[in-house]
Amino acid sequence: MKATSIASAMPLAQPGVGLRRRFYVGVSVLLGLFAVTGFWTTYFGPLVRGTIEQPLLIHVHATVFVGWLALFLAQATLAATGHVAWHQKLGQIGIGYGILLIGVGLTTTVLRSAGQVAAGENGARLLYVGFADMVLFSSFFVAAIALRRKPELHRRLMVVAATILLVAAVGRMPFLRIGPWAVHLRLLVWAVPILLAIAYDLRSRRRFHPVYALGLGALVVRIYSVPLSQTETWSAVTRWVTGLAL
Repeated sequence: MKATSIASAMPLAQPGVGLRRRFYVGVSVLLGLFAVTGFWTTYFGPLVRGTIEQPLLIHVHATVFVGWLALFLAQATLAATGHVAWHQKLGQIGIGYGILLIGVGLTTTVLRSAGQVAAGENGARLLYVGFADMVLFSSFFVAAIALRRKPELHRRLMVVAATILLVAAVGRMPFLRIGPWAVHLRLLVWAVPILLAIAYDLRSRRRFHPVYALGLGALVVRIYSVPLSQTETWSAVTRWVTGLAL
């Protein structure tokens, strides 16, 4: 009777928990591979060979963004191995780090756009995509922090937020920059982490979470709204913003 009582008091393992934990670690690794592949030619390759020639601003930008992906992997690994308390503690640091990332992203965007304008080039497109990326990332990141006590929402919002940051890496993949279908192929490759998450949801829950639908919508808007950067309204915004930095 005593043994039966003890056994009944023990928590039962939830089916699929191990698979879920491995899945999120796998997605974190995939995000890192995307970043390395996309920036290998222009940054990581020259960095490894010792031939890199980039301004300090780019090194700071790269360090902060790579740090974010490392933090994302660490958080997924802590959750997967059952170290929930450490996951929560590191998450407090992650909130500040996310704010730092947004600040560095916006600063880099403005300064690089201003540099293009000073050189007689059109910095409107760079400013637009940089701002759009940070607005989208911030939206999902802030939602994830606000809903961090609801794991089902939190983890999915974080997957979408991390995926959004890969747009520049995917855009630099050489095999996705040629041909009339290049834009559509970039969108498809960029969406792979979210598509895998949808497939996982369909397998484990027989339906996918609405957060992923919102994420895919955000990616579509980001990719196909770039022509707005060539409007006179955005040109005026560009002149004003870059004028503050010149």
